[in-house]
Amino acid sequence: MSEASERSPGDTLVRIGGVIFAVGAVATLITMVPLLIGADPLPTVAYVVSMLMGVGFAVAGAGLLRSIAAQRWR
Repeated sequence: MSEASERSPGDTLVRIGGVIFAVGAVATLITMVPLLIGADPLPTVAYVVSMLMGVGFAVAGAGLLRSIAAQRWR
């Protein structure tokens, strides 16, 4: 069997959610550094990008639920 046929329907969403979460985590680290070293805070856009952690977590959770639903119907 090929690898594509072994994937469940939610696997792609889980991978995309992981990437979005990682981008948000890096943005969070970057926005926290100026606060820890006493420099001026970054612009608001940097904090908005940090919120991608939650979005990525939600997308990965949706992929997990989709995968569970697909396994129940087999």
